[in-house]
Amino acid sequence: MDKQHALEDVKKTVMLEAPIQKVWDTVSTAEGIASWFMPNDFQPKVGHEFHVQSPFGPSPCKVLEIDAPHRLSFSWDTDGWIVSFHLKEHDGKTEFTLIHGGWKQPESILPKANEKSSVVRDRMAYGWDQIVHEKLKKAVEG
Repeated sequence: MDKQHALEDVKKTVMLEAPIQKVWDTVSTAEGIASWFMPNDFQPKVGHEFHVQSPFGPSPCKVLEIDAPHRLSFSWDTDGWIVSFHLKEHDGKTEFTLIHGGWKQPESILPKANEKSSVVRDRMAYGWDQIVHEKLKKAVEG
């Protein structure tokens, strides 16, 4: 794959009014992830295979990296996506960054959505915006 012409990662950063451990618990447990993203059977173990229950049916995922309470990444679905969470502590607050990478070239069709990669990326970027800035914020700051 020609990486130069692949779409850029989706990146969303938010400052949360909560200590890093609280944010970590919300983004690294099945119940926590369900509270702001989707129902799932996640376990914080590298190599653990789990499913996220998306509106389009269950998406197979696999935990790739865990570095509590700072980093977590997993493969998502069957199109080569990688989702990563990065957490940084700032005086009792937590900077949370979500990165959704592994995008193909803009014109390539993603079979599951039957849409161009660029269209799906734009839609997902918009979705992540709401998920990170509204749903996660609410789940953590309550």
